[in-house]
Amino acid sequence: MIDFAGHTGWQLGYIIGLVVVLVVVALVVPILLLAAKIGGQAQSINSGLQAAEKNTAGLAKLNETIASALAIIAGLNRGRKKLGG
Repeated sequence: MIDFAGHTGWQLGYIIGLVVVLVVVALVVPILLLAAKIGGQAQSINSGLQAAEKNTAGLAKLNETIASALAIIAGLNRGRKKLGG
């Protein structure tokens, strides 16, 4: 056991230091727990976004498909006009 007799300043300093450390720990622990929870949610969100990217990959060529369909329709209309329809 440490003898603090006649050294109340040191004793007070140790108590204040201990209180400061406990306050810091009390503030940091919830922040770390929240960060871990956010990290887990971020992984779930990323998985969902990757699935959405895979499911919508075909939309990248949608303009090309529309242009092809319009060309086909124009050709059909020309053929109809030539046949008198």
